[in-house]
Amino acid sequence: MRRAKSLRGERTRMLWLKIILTLAGAYVLVVGLAAIFQARLIFPTFIANAHAPALPGDAARLEVMSGDGHQLVGTHLPPVAAGGTGDEGSLILGFGGNASHADHVALMLQGLFPTAHVVVFHYRGYGRSAGAPSARALLADSLVIHDRAVAAVEPKRVIAVGISIGSGVAAYLAKHRTLAGLILVTPFDSIEAVAKGHYGWLPVGLLLRHRMPAIEFLNGNGTPTALIAAENDQIVPLDHALALKRVVGNLVYEQVIADAHHNDIYGRVEFADAMARAMARIRAAAP
Repeated sequence: MRRAKSLRGERTRMLWLKIILTLAGAYVLVVGLAAIFQARLIFPTFIANAHAPALPGDAARLEVMSGDGHQLVGTHLPPVAAGGTGDEGSLILGFGGNASHADHVALMLQGLFPTAHVVVFHYRGYGRSAGAPSARALLADSLVIHDRAVAAVEPKRVIAVGISIGSGVAAYLAKHRTLAGLILVTPFDSIEAVAKGHYGWLPVGLLLRHRMPAIEFLNGNGTPTALIAAENDQIVPLDHALALKRVVGNLVYEQVIADAHHNDIYGRVEFADAMARAMARIRAAAP
């Protein structure tokens, strides 16, 4: 009897050991896959490149070489409406989301600000731009993109618009170039903070190779800044925008679009109104 109980106990222990080892192995496998495929998750070029829109006939192609020798390609859309809005002579420099096609972003910004010049470049590996995307590359490229766009347009002022992951790029640009204003849509404090919120059961701090601490770029920055967020954002939850708000040195406008989500915010009337108000506040605050 005792021997039978001992055998059953041993079998139970072995079974639990197998279960623990199987779960541990599965966890290690998931961690490994996350490490290998994180660039594809953060930068889904296959989604963005599948939806190229038609551009108007007056669209101009811009090119610039990155600091490490990759050709970056962008689109310049000139003003399509007469003056009267106060945006005349302005350059709207757009940085889209991680799944956005640059030309879609350019057309959206032109629709919002028809009397301004609009320039949006494809990130590396997106559209016609060469190379492979990474956080480090996108940040560095923002500076040469800015300089190329300014040389092409010769604007009176430059306002950067950063959308989702582009908000981190635009924030970096504001730290290294003088801008008349900054509009950040569905912004985040850092990629790491967002990743930890979604994948807290993974060692994000050890695995993450793509870091974009927008909260550090904007801390105390005097650029007139507007923040526009979605109330029900499940990709970049609202808390991340609120964390960013606390460090902005010159917050001139903020708006949370009620009931909006990360991807449906752009089709709402409230969004267009918020963008117009943000630009008006920036015009009033800029020298």
